[in-house]
Amino acid sequence: MKDFRKLKVWEKAHAFVLLLYRETQTFPAAEQYGLTSQLRRAAVSIPSNIAEGCGRNSDAELRRFCEIAMGSASEVEYQLPLCQDLGFLKFEKHTCLHNSLLDCKRMLNTFIQTLQQAEHLLKNQRISS
Repeated sequence: MKDFRKLKVWEKAHAFVLLLYRETQTFPAAEQYGLTSQLRRAAVSIPSNIAEGCGRNSDAELRRFCEIAMGSASEVEYQLPLCQDLGFLKFEKHTCLHNSLLDCKRMLNTFIQTLQQAEHLLKNQRISS
């Protein structure tokens, strides 16, 4: 079991969620249970899945939850330009959120690759023993 609070990728994802919540406060009230809710849930899913994976018993399970987090990040990546196209996000706010999300996705991808490499090394050690 790992402490998710010590992971830079979790910190980045958490910071993204806080930023997203601030920026979506001005979305239309009519979207409170629509796009605003969907966007926030998908964003919260990113650090939540990292945290849940850290509570599992293996790096393989942690990797699987990080892959789910990556899926949620991709969902948000689509929803941000939708919000801009609908006029809910100004260009500057969209760019800030998008760049933060891309940083998070890059870190998450690197972490997933690291976990995958560790799995392969462990598997190879078992085979050669």
